Amino acid sequence: MCIEENGKLHHTKRYELMTRDGQVGPPPRLVVRRGQAFRLRLICDRPFDRSRDAMSLIFTVDGEERPTHGHGSLVGVALQQYRHMIEDPLEWGAAIDFISGDALEILVKPAATAAVTKWRLDFDTKLLSEGFGKSYSLPQSFYLLFNPWCKDDQVYLEEKPLRDECVMNDTTLIWRGSYNRLRPSVWKFGQFERHVLDCSLLLIDKVGKVSATHRGDPIRVCRAISAAVNSPDDDGALLGNWSGDFSGGTAPTKWVGSVEIMQQYYKKQKPVKFGQCWVFAGVVSTIARAIGIPSRVITNYSSAHDTQASLTVDYFVDKNGKVMEELNSDSIWNYHVWNEVWMQRPDLGISSDGDYGGWQAIDSTPQEMSDGMFRCGPASVLAVKLGEIAKPYDNNFLFAEVNADKVFWRYTGPAHPLKLLRKDVLGIGHFISTKAVGKWEREDITSSYKFAEKSQEERDTMMKALKQANSAFSRYYLNEDFNEVYFNFELRDDIKIGENFSVILQIKNRSSEMVHVVKGSLNVETVLYTGKEREMVKNDHFTISVQPNTEEFVKLVVTFDEYFKKLRDQAAFNISCFATVEETEYEFFAQDDFRVRKPDIKIKLSDTPVSQSPVEVTISLLNPLPIPLRKGIFHVEGSGIDKPLIFKHSEVAVGETITNTFSLTPEFAGRATIAAKFTSKELDDVDGFLAFEAQPRPEDVLMETRDNEIIARTDVID
Repeated sequence: MCIEENGKLHHTKRYELMTRDGQVGPPPRLVVRRGQAFRLRLICDRPFDRSRDAMSLIFTVDGEERPTHGHGSLVGVALQQYRHMIEDPLEWGAAIDFISGDALEILVKPAATAAVTKWRLDFDTKLLSEGFGKSYSLPQSFYLLFNPWCKDDQVYLEEKPLRDECVMNDTTLIWRGSYNRLRPSVWKFGQFERHVLDCSLLLIDKVGKVSATHRGDPIRVCRAISAAVNSPDDDGALLGNWSGDFSGGTAPTKWVGSVEIMQQYYKKQKPVKFGQCWVFAGVVSTIARAIGIPSRVITNYSSAHDTQASLTVDYFVDKNGKVMEELNSDSIWNYHVWNEVWMQRPDLGISSDGDYGGWQAIDSTPQEMSDGMFRCGPASVLAVKLGEIAKPYDNNFLFAEVNADKVFWRYTGPAHPLKLLRKDVLGIGHFISTKAVGKWEREDITSSYKFAEKSQEERDTMMKALKQANSAFSRYYLNEDFNEVYFNFELRDDIKIGENFSVILQIKNRSSEMVHVVKGSLNVETVLYTGKEREMVKNDHFTISVQPNTEEFVKLVVTFDEYFKKLRDQAAFNISCFATVEETEYEFFAQDDFRVRKPDIKIKLSDTPVSQSPVEVTISLLNPLPIPLRKGIFHVEGSGIDKPLIFKHSEVAVGETITNTFSLTPEFAGRATIAAKFTSKELDDVDGFLAFEAQPRPEDVLMETRDNEIIARTDVID
């Protein structure tokens, strides 16, 4: 099967299937990409004679009960005499490359539109002068993947750095937190690891129910992936859980990558417990990269969940300024994570800005039904930006996530009209983020989803989308324009967990004559990052007289003891303020989200790392809380660490720094990462990472150039 040569040419040599030695465990399996020839070496019982021998190759989708030519699950090709005879990109082909004694080397080229799955291969041979022949079956099926290196493949990606990042890189950063506290954490995709490719194909076939006929269509495949990774309607890979109770499974914040999830699902074929949006997204990109579709993970801060397809997120507020959970079906997540996949979209036609190909958004977090299943996309990112919400698939939902208007209504009972308190056209869709190409940094891609806030294009696009949605964008009772009393509501930023914090309302009376009496309340609640499950921490009612041309401040202090026991799993808060100016009945409402900052795990290397040489690593963490931490656990994964390392600390005293040291051996020269997580009874979802460059061994350095640039063997890095 020419494993080494095919692996290098097809960028597949890192798959565990290709690296098996076959001596101890199972034999290696061939993994290749469509639209590109791969090599097979046949050993015959006599030399192949071009003038009298004939051979055909029969390809069958593995596991297909009734393979047929018409459905593309059965393909037969005659072995051609010369390699130039197999150049049609849309056809399968096979040709002789050369004959050497009893050895016959052939090139096999799958069509650039072939089904991405496991294929079986049979050889039929006969003499041209006789009808009778013999057959040989390749004992192992081979794997055929999408090919972003092939110009004829729908997923072709021209830029090499982007291709390296979004197909070959097996680790990324996923941003979480809130728009005023952006926080990255490492995620190991592990797309080349044991069972990951098999599990990916299983999910597409058995759970996503993509027939062999359509497994070559990246649009259908990605839509199926977005459904197959969640489990409410099809027993997919992950069970979502936002309840805060993760007994019987693993809390979403404790996962550090997709491999354990994929291996667990492949073994038991039951949904793995538990996932939230970034976990779903991590697994989606693992599957996409494993089968050859360029993919990356996207985070949108202040992300709207529009349940009524109105393109607005509507909040109803009572007389005390409390958001009425029972009336609110829409929500705003502190952040939401989805994926982008790269492909052409010939089904969408051409826009004023060109075709709709390129990045497409897909989302496997089960939020809303799409064609009767929990799935979302692929939605052209360009179509979302242009407000083309009628385009398939689910562009209206994606548009609302990044560009909805936030509307606050004053609710005084079912028999009374709603009063529009405030509309916020800037509050949704901030800092849309992904890992930068080739760097451990954030790249802001907000401009690919929406025009700049406050720009005319952004408002025009919003109005265009609202018209397409036939939305009754209600404007019941607008507040009168009243500028005499100015409000500013803010939180002192950068609050570390363990510290007290304060919320401050500034009230400024701009009148030179009138005294204004302001009544209201300040509220602090803990909340899930999805904007749901609120629990009051503290609220304060106030009445204050503001003299002409003066300003007053209302301050609410929240102590660690008041908030700690009510914290949810990601330490998110919602703060709100409701105030009424008595003389005019002018009402002010504002709210904001934030999270307290958790400490970082510090990771240090004792020396310069060198390929295949052990290096000592130290991890450490300071307890920031005014109480001890109990049952602390470090969980460490990374390049050169075979199995996750677990370090236990029964108790960590107040102000104590805990440290663990271990050794790792980088397998390859090149980029590598170490990711660590810490959990305890009192403090969890603490992480840290270190990206480093492992140097080649001295014996792998082939030469040095004049400017000291080392040219080294990098046959382990694509």
